Amino acid sequence: MKAVLAKAFAPLDELTLEEVPPRPAGAGQVVVSVKAAGVNFLDGLIVQGKYQTKPALPFSPGAEVAGVIKEVGAGVTGLEPGMRVLALAGFGGYAEELVTDAGNIMPLPEAMDFATAACFPVVYATSIHALKDRGQLRSGETLLVLGAAGGVGLTAVEIGKILGARVIAAASSDEKLALCKARGADALINYANLKQLTAGKGVDVVYDPVGGAYAEPAVRSLAFLGRYLVIGFASGEIPKIPLNLLLLKQASVVGVFWGAYAKARPADNARNFAELFGWYARGLLKPHVSETFPLARYREALDVVMNRRARGKVALLVG
Repeated sequence: MKAVLAKAFAPLDELTLEEVPPRPAGAGQVVVSVKAAGVNFLDGLIVQGKYQTKPALPFSPGAEVAGVIKEVGAGVTGLEPGMRVLALAGFGGYAEELVTDAGNIMPLPEAMDFATAACFPVVYATSIHALKDRGQLRSGETLLVLGAAGGVGLTAVEIGKILGARVIAAASSDEKLALCKARGADALINYANLKQLTAGKGVDVVYDPVGGAYAEPAVRSLAFLGRYLVIGFASGEIPKIPLNLLLLKQASVVGVFWGAYAKARPADNARNFAELFGWYARGLLKPHVSETFPLARYREALDVVMNRRARGKVALLVG
């Protein structure tokens, strides 16, 4: 089978596409014939050794896939060959087959195509965990989403609206802001005019997957008892925040690491997914897959995501 391989923690241009022997399912494992793989910012970080998880070398990047079960190992129950599934393995998805623990598998909603499904779990699960569990976003509050047209930012816009918030979307171009408006954003800013949009009151929750230079102004925009959610650092710069800004407003900086939460509290994570799938079935969530690439063009797909040119999600089409 073909697989994209990282043989060292190194720049992305050192990734290779190679033929590798297929692996059987071990005890408690499942082999998935991959149909599509979501392309995430974390995929590029993990390859370079810049992520919290460092897999044993060599490995394939790719945290999330959709496909069909090919084989189940000893002791696996409730899953069988031929089932359409989502797999949240953390890595291994940029390949024609994925071997992963059965606990990383969930049935695919019947109405979801493979490309949409592969782009669904990481971003939506991150945003519902961030806004509901960590940010305690309430109806009537104001939510500011930075990087709002990116894969994870766009889901925060959608979920913020479902939770009843007034959503301000911040992005770097008129084209990206138009996409945010189509997903329900109430106000749009090109990283400017924030005080004007909030009438001087400030925002209750900031959702920040970008970091860098916009972090401190976003913290300054917080209202009394506001919450600043640390999602990631797509800008490449981890910001330094003056703590006196938090003291004066009694504001909070809240870390969000959905992967760790999912492992620590699987039952709560399952409830979040049930809610997400319910919203999808009702048409409240409309995943935006802006571009798809064949597996052989994985470099182009990663380049779009890592250089923040994606509008919504990017997928690799494999099978």
